[in-house]
Amino acid sequence: MTEALLFTLGIVMFALGLLVSIAWHELGHLSTAKLFGIRVPQYMVGFGPTLWSKKRGETEYGIKAIPAGGYIRMIGMFPPGADGRIEARSTSPWRSMIEDAREASYEELRPGDETRLFYTRKPWKRVIVMFAGPFMNLVLALGLFYGSLMTLGIEGQTTKVAGVQKCVIEQDAKRDACAAGDPVSPAFAAGLKDGDRIVAFNGAPVSDWDTLSDRIRDTVGPATVTVERAGQRLDLHPTLVANKVLKKDENGQVVRPLAYVDAGYLGFQATTEVAPLSFTETTDRMGQLLESGVHSVIALPGKIPGLWDATFGDGERAEDSPVGVVGAARITGELMTVDLPPERILVMFMNLLVYFNVSLFLFNMLPLLPLDGGHIAGALWESVRRGAARIFKRPDPGPFDVAKLMPAAYVVAGVFVCFTLLVLAADIVNPVKLT
Repeated sequence: MTEALLFTLGIVMFALGLLVSIAWHELGHLSTAKLFGIRVPQYMVGFGPTLWSKKRGETEYGIKAIPAGGYIRMIGMFPPGADGRIEARSTSPWRSMIEDAREASYEELRPGDETRLFYTRKPWKRVIVMFAGPFMNLVLALGLFYGSLMTLGIEGQTTKVAGVQKCVIEQDAKRDACAAGDPVSPAFAAGLKDGDRIVAFNGAPVSDWDTLSDRIRDTVGPATVTVERAGQRLDLHPTLVANKVLKKDENGQVVRPLAYVDAGYLGFQATTEVAPLSFTETTDRMGQLLESGVHSVIALPGKIPGLWDATFGDGERAEDSPVGVVGAARITGELMTVDLPPERILVMFMNLLVYFNVSLFLFNMLPLLPLDGGHIAGALWESVRRGAARIFKRPDPGPFDVAKLMPAAYVVAGVFVCFTLLVLAADIVNPVKLT
């Protein structure tokens, strides 16, 4: 295949993965809504003009032109006004927003639907319906992540030596060649060779790179390195020195932006190998991914100035810059043109879908309307109010009117739209590139 065709194939693959992720999300809402007897007139993947639809039973299923989201339409999302009816129009723009939302939730109301309205369900049932969508994204992410890492595996550094550095060079020096006056590296001086596999450090067995790296960094001075070479074990006795090396976080990942620390230095390059991970190792990595995702969501507002400068100024696009659908599709297209084994490309593609689904889960759990988390927060607050009324023997306050929060929801939606447009512009003008 030509490079252009492979690039296009990558974009098509991402678009299909995106559609599946959205459809899977909405299926969570749909299945639980129907389970609890709520009538659902529509199940749509995408926005804009309808490309295809078919009605089965009481629900219309369809695909729309813009694959940037999806929705199901449930009747009675909001309770009626104080008089028991949809309130009359008001000249207040805020009141109009509330009334528009309330009226939309009663579209296609048919005789007999009075018992099938969303707001009439108990709060715990509404929480399940709204949580089911993001939860489906989390389930999909877990399935892809565990499936790819435990079967195809992942590329990682090992304790096998791929090369020995002849001299000590600070990692922030941005050079590879030794210069006059550079001291001999401890590994070279001790006789470490390409192909050696380090099996113990100072008498303690090591089987993975992270453990070995931590022990090397924590050591300055004489050490004993046990290696396997040609079927035999040998003890080498290097004297480790302090050197400026890349800083790592608590998970062993290089921090971004790059920073440097003084730590113990041996002086060799580790071999990278592809190997399946165990269930425990995969679980640890999934935990790290979720933790990183939470931190990324929290840090998102702070990335906006850099994103703006990279789009409309002369700033560089950071490696951890937010990426939208267009940027992710571009990265997938580039991925298909990289000279790597097909199974490695497949793992990287699946991981990209994992990150996307984890992001959908985390964003939708924010307690803000119009996100799923906003409806969950409203149902929980109603439960608290009604529970407090029972405890203190007060009149039942009734359903919490989430429609009254619609002005704030429109503000939140406006912020999300502006941010999405900024990311879209950045992905076009100054994209994040795989290379």
